[in-house]
Amino acid sequence: QERRSVFALDGTQRIKMPLPEILQPKEEDIQKMLIAQVHIGTRNSDAQMGEYIWTRRNDGIHVLNFGKTYEKIVLAARIITAIENPQDVIAISARPYGQRAIIKFAQHTGSQCIAGRFTPGTFTNQRTKQFREPRLLIITDPRTDSQAVREASYANIPVIAFCDSDSPMRWVDVAIPANNKGKHSIGLLYWLLAREVLRLRGSISRAEPWSTPVDLFFYRDPEELERAEEAQQQEVDQGPAWNAPPTEPVADLAAGTLAPAVLPAAIEGGAAGFDAVSGFGAPGAPVAAADEWAMPAAPAPGTAPVAAPGVMDGWDGQAAPPAAPPQTTGWEAPPAPTAEWN
Repeated sequence: QERRSVFALDGTQRIKMPLPEILQPKEEDIQKMLIAQVHIGTRNSDAQMGEYIWTRRNDGIHVLNFGKTYEKIVLAARIITAIENPQDVIAISARPYGQRAIIKFAQHTGSQCIAGRFTPGTFTNQRTKQFREPRLLIITDPRTDSQAVREASYANIPVIAFCDSDSPMRWVDVAIPANNKGKHSIGLLYWLLAREVLRLRGSISRAEPWSTPVDLFFYRDPEELERAEEAQQQEVDQGPAWNAPPTEPVADLAAGTLAPAVLPAAIEGGAAGFDAVSGFGAPGAPVAAADEWAMPAAPAPGTAPVAAPGVMDGWDGQAAPPAAPPQTTGWEAPPAPTAEWN
């Protein structure tokens, strides 16, 4: 392997070995880092971040060397794997864009996380309920999470931090040069770090891609999620449109045909004038005569209609007064009662 000599800030010469071939990033990883703009820095730069800055664009934006970014991710993963108890590793992010990422990182690696505001005294005051004694810290932004970095220096806790071109590197032991202000960049960095930790532990294979998508590490706006849920609920509530085409064929009376679903009902219902063979043109079934069923005859023209005896008007109504028996032919109706109703 090729050896490269670099000079440290104190002037001493050190020998730097490149990453083995198995730890080298693949083309897919480089494409993801380019799309997420991991290499895009800020207009300002820190003196200690000079060795990680590749160039400066015409608009004043510093461009980071993401080749060194991946090397530092592998180094940080080896440090995390060396800790026996994963619960002794704490990922911290006060920035909203990194809170979802550290939660997912802690879920997959078994470590702890502090999302949101960092309570002062968490690492130094033993009387607080949130007092913890970790062995390693992972910081999303050294400037935003400066309180945690300061307390880690008091307790001699090593710190791994994602540093932008203008991030302060005081009390930072391992700096990973990357864009720590974009939501896609932060999510991708924690996804790469979690994947490398699991690979070094032997939980997943390097020959196969990690089944967990990187989208789960990205920040999601709660308002956008609420709007999406409301739009989906409105679509469910509206249901099919009133002018939607029918799902079943409709009867065509002009052509003399019926829908398959209507034909059995019409036959069983005994509709008059319907024939299963010839359709609606067949003659209807004969109707029984009036005198055959002892039905009363129609009243003569010019006379008032007579109510049938014993008919009640409503539930609590009284019976109508008796009337003269109608003139019938055929079966004789029962004679009217002679006594008046009491």
